[in-house]
Amino acid sequence: MDGRKRTVQIKFRVTEAERDLILEKMKLVPTRNMAAYLRKIAIDGYIIQIDHADIKAMTAEIQKIGVNVNQIARRVNATGNAYQEDIEEINGYEYNENERKSNCNMGNCIKRKI
Repeated sequence: MDGRKRTVQIKFRVTEAERDLILEKMKLVPTRNMAAYLRKIAIDGYIIQIDHADIKAMTAEIQKIGVNVNQIARRVNATGNAYQEDIEEINGYEYNENERKSNCNMGNCIKRKI
């Protein structure tokens, strides 16, 4: 076991019903690694699961914006100028501060075209 961080192996036996219960509890936590799950439960006694769905959604939106900016930059670099409609689109969106405060939910802000 050269180079392994964990060199001590612990084995224990369970019934089929106990194994099924462990597998069901593992489904509540997004892991398929039983060793990591059992080690975490044995040491800490609990697992905290954090929902990152909102962060993933914001990341996807930011990526879409980046793609749009890259397309505009590529066009400007290729032609030497920007299309008027691109400039109008960039300038056409405004975040209303009051709407943002009342309608933002974890970064999902409503933007309105002016």
